[in-house]
Amino acid sequence: MEDIEKSNHYLIESSARKNRNGKGRIRTALLRYALLLVFVVLPVTTFGLGFHINYKASNPDVYRLPKSQFTKDGKIKVSFDNLRNGTFVPELKALQWIHTTGSTEDDKGLFLTTENDNYEVRSVFDEDYSKILWEGKSFQYKGANHSVDSLVASPNLEQLLIRTSTVHNWRHSSFGSYFVYNNVTGIDRIGDNLALAEWSPNSVDIAYVKDNDLYLYSTEESKTVSRITHDGSTQVFNGKPDWVYEEEIMETDRTLWWSPQGDYLAFFKINETFVNEFVIPYYVQNPEDVYSELRSIKYPKSGTPNPVADVVIYDAKKDKTSPIGLEGSPELLTEAKWVGDDQLLVKSSDRSSDVLKVYLVNAVTQNSKIVREDSSNGGWWEITHNTLHIPRDDSNGRNSDGYLDVLPIDGFNHLVYFDSVGSSSPIALTRGEWEIEDGPFAFDHETNDVYFIATKESSTQRHLYSVNLKQPEEIVEITDTSENAVYTASFSSGSRFVLISYRGPSIPFQKIVDLKSNQPDADKKGNIRGKTLFYLTKNEKLSDELCKYAIPRKQFKELTLPNGVIVNALEILPNGFRANRKNYYPVFFYAYGGPNSQQVLQTYSVSFLEVFASQLNAIIVIVDGRGTGFKGKEFRSVVRDKLGDYEAQDQIAAAALYSSKHYVDANKISLFGWSYGGYLTLKTLEKDAGVHFKYGISVAPVTDWGFYDSVYTERYMHTPQQNQNGYEQSSVHNVTAIAQAKRFLLMHGTGDDNVHFQNSLKVLDLLNLNSVENYDVHVFPDSDHGIRYHNANKIVWDKILNWTKNVYLN
Repeated sequence: MEDIEKSNHYLIESSARKNRNGKGRIRTALLRYALLLVFVVLPVTTFGLGFHINYKASNPDVYRLPKSQFTKDGKIKVSFDNLRNGTFVPELKALQWIHTTGSTEDDKGLFLTTENDNYEVRSVFDEDYSKILWEGKSFQYKGANHSVDSLVASPNLEQLLIRTSTVHNWRHSSFGSYFVYNNVTGIDRIGDNLALAEWSPNSVDIAYVKDNDLYLYSTEESKTVSRITHDGSTQVFNGKPDWVYEEEIMETDRTLWWSPQGDYLAFFKINETFVNEFVIPYYVQNPEDVYSELRSIKYPKSGTPNPVADVVIYDAKKDKTSPIGLEGSPELLTEAKWVGDDQLLVKSSDRSSDVLKVYLVNAVTQNSKIVREDSSNGGWWEITHNTLHIPRDDSNGRNSDGYLDVLPIDGFNHLVYFDSVGSSSPIALTRGEWEIEDGPFAFDHETNDVYFIATKESSTQRHLYSVNLKQPEEIVEITDTSENAVYTASFSSGSRFVLISYRGPSIPFQKIVDLKSNQPDADKKGNIRGKTLFYLTKNEKLSDELCKYAIPRKQFKELTLPNGVIVNALEILPNGFRANRKNYYPVFFYAYGGPNSQQVLQTYSVSFLEVFASQLNAIIVIVDGRGTGFKGKEFRSVVRDKLGDYEAQDQIAAAALYSSKHYVDANKISLFGWSYGGYLTLKTLEKDAGVHFKYGISVAPVTDWGFYDSVYTERYMHTPQQNQNGYEQSSVHNVTAIAQAKRFLLMHGTGDDNVHFQNSLKVLDLLNLNSVENYDVHVFPDSDHGIRYHNANKIVWDKILNWTKNVYLN
């Protein structure tokens, strides 16, 4: 408005000087009146109705939203419309390798394919090999039609386990009807409403869970031959996890494991009798309901009783179960792995993940002993499931059953080898200021080579390497490390063949490589070892399609923050970015920031971030601050017992860095996060108090760690009884500081079983108590943590975009 007022003053005074007689004074008065209409009245009316955009459009130094969905060269800008229709999604195939009961030395690279509605076993090595297991996507049984939801072949490929009528439960679990198919005897029904079913390695028996009890089905007798447990209930879970074990510990729907020969079945018995209940109301499930539906869930919050888990072993030959006593009665069981025909390795920790204990259980004698006990030494033990059995083979220099694991070496997670299952002294296979991702991938029994993915080149990259058990720390590159890249890999049963998936930063592709070929590739792409047999996907169609679009430029970088911390960052610049502009561009920060997480990874993606860059004409920034993963123990463990502190400091420091850039409008810096990111958004606004972050968007946030589940929270915060001050400081509590931002948006689903709606209600209550009003709220009825129920996912993203547009224009 200052420029308009100066123009008014200049025009009126210059006219008055030119008219000194009466008529001139009349003309001057009329001119003044006309000018007042134009410059005073109109700003109050027409300008207020939106015509100020026309003024801004004439001034290149005033921020404005994009006027067109096309760039000057005719390319289409990224929007939610072309994002939601799958335009930018690469084709990536999951190859279901077949791990048969035969020798790993005879590795033909068998895999399951479902082309043309047929389930067929093929070979990557022998193009002529084909075995059709099943035809079609449905079948008839006793006059009723059933759709095939999933199909798992027996280890000998002679029979099939089929699931139909699947009903989703929690994140990983479901219920369904299970059938078994044999090309001689046909189809038999195992049962309905089963939680899971799993083949024995003997290809005869199937263990399944119904009503939280374990049963054994025999395909030879076509019936259930044993009820393994009799105490399953709403409180006792046999072979399947309860809510917190599924969500935070096992990250799967099962807690049962067959021994290598199928002689024994190990499982967890989880008793949640003393776990407190949380009730979630559902409002719009049935249009005819006038009362809300109440669903109760056993949910252990911080400092409250956890479920009690025990190890039980079932002897299939004797039809006998034996509970296993573990010394010290560990509070959390985190992993179980057979490391021999009758030896079971069990990992456990205290409830705060300070001490890791490893037990070796003898299935024959039912005895157990502690073989390892390690302190986290100021950090925590992250729950992993990457232990890999290395079987005894005297001819290859392996004189005992052993296993591979991941342990910290000089502050970085590395691959280690225990050459005996009873050993407590690991052999370090890798070492350095880089980390293993997700543990060992595969082991070649003939060559003693271990294949793994690691961050050796950069914490934002992933490459495939190998190391030999007999030559520790001599790392061999499998993928081309001269190019920035992220790779994943999956291996055939004998680890001769590998599906290498290039995930970015350029357009993804997938290829099958023979690691033992005598004819390596002449023209390398991706792998520098092995022979490419064929490409599974090339995404050539996607490559052609992307030429039509103006994809905002993405840059991965390291930032040295004003507080001296060096962090990984991703920056996305809007279409037509011009660095010579002054105080022009908004900055839209996106954060997650949870302990040991990572957002800045050099993968290909065209996501909501590119939409926001294109549609907001804003710079998008992601910063992986302290507490995040793959930069060593010191970097991540600093947040222990004080979540939300260092993470917020680093987001604020990054905002200070960007606000100092001449082309950034420091009054238009915002922060958005979901889940832990929603929590970090509120904590950052609280700590910043409006100095750098002017706007914030928080979706499904934790606001008080006393409200969240015990297993996750206590790993990083200990219990509230041990760390009362830490919990108080880590909660979102100073809402008057948050109110120093110009405006913020809070959104949550009322049916969230993970981060309960209680968290947002607590903050809303604090806002009321402190008379804070500069915020907006959107509630999604019955939506869970992903906010998808009844079109909610479209609305939540549209809301974030449109809300941000409005605040940037004010």
